[in-house]
Amino acid sequence: MLMGTSVLSLRMDRELLDRLRDHAAKRGMSVQDYVVRTLIRDDFDERFQSAVEETERFYGVT
Repeated sequence: MLMGTSVLSLRMDRELLDRLRDHAAKRGMSVQDYVVRTLIRDDFDERFQSAVEETERFYGVT
């Protein structure tokens, strides 16, 4: 399997970026490393699906 790289660009508000910086700093990591590590966690898919379902319930999407 060939592995390539891609760029992911995110726009977020200051509050969220500050929270990410705090979480990363507690672990001695950069924000980029913290986000990547979070995305590759074994339970990410399940947590992401739960967040999508909760958002859909909140907005009444079926």
